[in-house]
Amino acid sequence: MSKLNESKKQYDDIEIPTELQQVVSKSIQNAKKEQSRKMPSFKKFGIGFVAAAAIFIASVNMNPALAQTLSTVPILGSIVQVISIQEITIDEDTYNADLKVPNVTGLTNKELENSLNEKYIAENKALYESFQKEMEALKEVGGGHLGVVSTYELVTDTDEILSISRYEANIVGSSSTTMRTDTIDKKNEVLITLPSLFKDDHGYIETISTYIKGEMTKQMAEDEMNMYWIASEEEIGFESIRPDQTFSITADHKLTISFDKYEVAPGYMGVITFEIPTDVIKDELISDYYIK
Repeated sequence: MSKLNESKKQYDDIEIPTELQQVVSKSIQNAKKEQSRKMPSFKKFGIGFVAAAAIFIASVNMNPALAQTLSTVPILGSIVQVISIQEITIDEDTYNADLKVPNVTGLTNKELENSLNEKYIAENKALYESFQKEMEALKEVGGGHLGVVSTYELVTDTDEILSISRYEANIVGSSSTTMRTDTIDKKNEVLITLPSLFKDDHGYIETISTYIKGEMTKQMAEDEMNMYWIASEEEIGFESIRPDQTFSITADHKLTISFDKYEVAPGYMGVITFEIPTDVIKDELISDYYIK
């Protein structure tokens, strides 16, 4: 039996635990809601994804130095890995852009793999087009400063979980940073959503939001440099997380919730992440398969 067939057989033989079925089911239901939305076309963004992948593979085969460099890229499990499939750099006087596009490879679930990679290309395509538009507008009025960066980080990379975060930052003037994270069950090859972890779509929002507001208040009392905007009768501020709030799962199976720069605090606080104690949410969880 070939290694490919052996790997496929091992994958096919994986049994999804009974308690995970609800998680997978909710993820599939959420995905179906998005199916009516057409994926954007990527053919006009540089070269097509397939062509880009082919050129990339050929480059690795012909360039020992590149192959050696890629050998240091973390391996996700025994098959899956993440690499930069494309990097766009603009360095023109006062206009600077550095956009890195991540690419997930090696998933048996090609529908999931392709949807992730197409999304990453679309994100950077939109960022690149926005940068070009703003740059041309500034040139027309005599010039200015403009800078943007997009990059990614493997927040969690274990045999079970991959959490990959993408960052977009405006690096000139009043800078802003946004973060998006995808969390993947590498064994069962399913995209995990925040709602899919919980029994219902509402209880967990209140529970997590209440904990975070308490943690914000505690941190401000402990250190005057900590500043959060918390909603009250007098002030407008953080009231509740969104159902699609940015989250990840740590290597030791803890849930984290993140907020973009300026979302719940002044800019100097940057991107903010809270780790949610499992005891706080255990009654809301479908199971302890992911969060322990």
